[in-house]
Amino acid sequence: MAFGQRRSEQPQPQDPVAHARDICLRLLTARPRTKSELAQSLTRKGVDPAVAESVLARLDEVGLIDDAAFAEVWVRSRHAYQGMAKRALSVELRRKGVADEVAAEAVAAVDPAAEEERARELVRKRLRGGSLQSADEQTRIRRLVGMLARKGYSEGLAFRVVREELREANLDADLLDNPPD
Repeated sequence: MAFGQRRSEQPQPQDPVAHARDICLRLLTARPRTKSELAQSLTRKGVDPAVAESVLARLDEVGLIDDAAFAEVWVRSRHAYQGMAKRALSVELRRKGVADEVAAEAVAAVDPAAEEERARELVRKRLRGGSLQSADEQTRIRRLVGMLARKGYSEGLAFRVVREELREANLDADLLDNPPD
C-alpha cells in the first residue's frame, strides 16, 4: 500500500485465486485453522464460492488444511491448559466446523482417568486461591461444581471430585453427602 493510500483505495487483485490463497495462507501462518474457518473467512472477504472451494481443495490436497490434525492438537491443548472436558471439547470442535466423526475421534484420545485428574487439579487450584476458604459450605460447593460444569465435566464427576477434594483439604462437604430434600 502506497504512503497515504487508504485500504479502501487499494486496487483489487487481478487474480481471484491468488487473492483467496493469500488470505488463507495469511490466516494459516497465525495458527492452524479448519477448512470451515477458512471458508467463512473467504466468504466474509467476498471471495467467489467457486474460487474459495478450489483454493480450499488445493490447500487440503497439499496438506495445509487437516481438520483431524487440528482437532487432535486442539483437544490436547485445551484439555491440558484450559482443563476442558470431553463434552466441552466436542462442542468447541463442532463450532469450529470439524466433522462429528473427526471430533469424536480426537476427543476419544482423552483418557477418563486423565479427565478426572484434570478436574481434581482445577478444584485444588481454586481451593489454593483462598477466596473459597472464607465462603460457607454451600457457596464453596456451588462455585466449584459450577466451574467444572462450565468446563464440560459431568454432574456426577463434578460432585464426586468436589466432595473428595474438600475432604482432602479438611473442609466441609456434608451437603454433598446429605442433599437437602
